[in-house]
Amino acid sequence: MKKLLAPIALVAALGTAGCQSLSPQDQANLGLLAGAGAGLITANALNANANWTILAALGGAAVGTLVARNMQTGNCAYSNGDGTYTVRPC
Repeated sequence: MKKLLAPIALVAALGTAGCQSLSPQDQANLGLLAGAGAGLITANALNANANWTILAALGGAAVGTLVARNMQTGNCAYSNGDGTYTVRPC
């Protein structure tokens, strides 16, 4: 049952997203859910242990949130190589 919960939640969230216009915060939340779901699905597909599953879900959530924010603003952060970043259009 646990393994089915994340994919079901992901499909429900994506299905709901297509039916309404989302605020920027909702887009970031959807990115978070989609990324976490993708991380869980990937970890389960690779038969990862519980620790790696948690890390995959957290990493996926972080990436999903950043992608959603970048799509909203159209900007990405690029490394300058010295620890600083430049923000410009993707």
